[in-house]
Amino acid sequence: MKKNIIIGIGEILWDMLPSGKRAGGAPVNFVYHAIQAGADGYAVSKIGHDKNGVEIIEELKKNKIKFLIEESHLPTSTVEVELENGIPTYKIIENVAWDDIKVTPEALDLIKKCDVICFGTLALRSQESKKSILTLIDAAPDNAFKVFDINLRQDFFSKELIEELLTKSNVFKINDVELAILRQLFSLKGTDEKVCDNLLKEYNLQYLIYTVGDKYSIIYSPHDCTLIETPKVKVADTIGAGDAFAATFIQSVLNGKSQLEAHKDAVAVAAFVCTKSGAWPKYNRKKIEKIENSI
Repeated sequence: MKKNIIIGIGEILWDMLPSGKRAGGAPVNFVYHAIQAGADGYAVSKIGHDKNGVEIIEELKKNKIKFLIEESHLPTSTVEVELENGIPTYKIIENVAWDDIKVTPEALDLIKKCDVICFGTLALRSQESKKSILTLIDAAPDNAFKVFDINLRQDFFSKELIEELLTKSNVFKINDVELAILRQLFSLKGTDEKVCDNLLKEYNLQYLIYTVGDKYSIIYSPHDCTLIETPKVKVADTIGAGDAFAATFIQSVLNGKSQLEAHKDAVAVAAFVCTKSGAWPKYNRKKIEKIENSI
């Protein structure tokens, strides 16, 4: 059976956690979890000509993540992460390798064959990477899922950028903290549910994924709306949980599952990821199944 081709384009980096460094970056996190769900996953990004870059490539290979990654004169990205009750805060520096993403013929060819492309606001903070990523998004097939995980970090976003990416996406992933920021930027009124439903309709989305941490998640589509309470688990950290949620949901939908079934899969995997440190934990299928059976 042909595997779905899923591409994450944007930042790739080392999360410098109190417990040590872990590979990450929202788009490649999405790819990692899509691979665990059976996809053929590729990371498109850039690293520096340095030890951190060499080690990231080794980590990608070890985790069976395919990649189209060039070297830059800029350094490989590292991000300082502080944890409070498992919730991360990030200190992200500028002028790193993924600020210098360029369009390559290989990346264009790959994008034209993809089933899913995932992107966020962060890697579009530089004009060079913004121009390249927008070109690659536009090259994706019309029937591909174009997943916009808003991923607001520090001040590396704007109303104009968010609006532009919304017009290019058909799946939108946002959490409650990000929705509060969006309310201010766009002067959005009404309940969270009403705001999400309006965004779904205004931007002609196929799915809008709304997560509210340890409380619940809602997935909106033109024909359905599913709500699932978040299972109670012992949290190590929440890094990568949202990426795991979105990737699992999309891959489950591509595999023919209903919205509710795919939503349950996503909730279970995201909850499991929270019990482990870092964005790319080794999957324990029995534990994931146990969480899903509790939903």
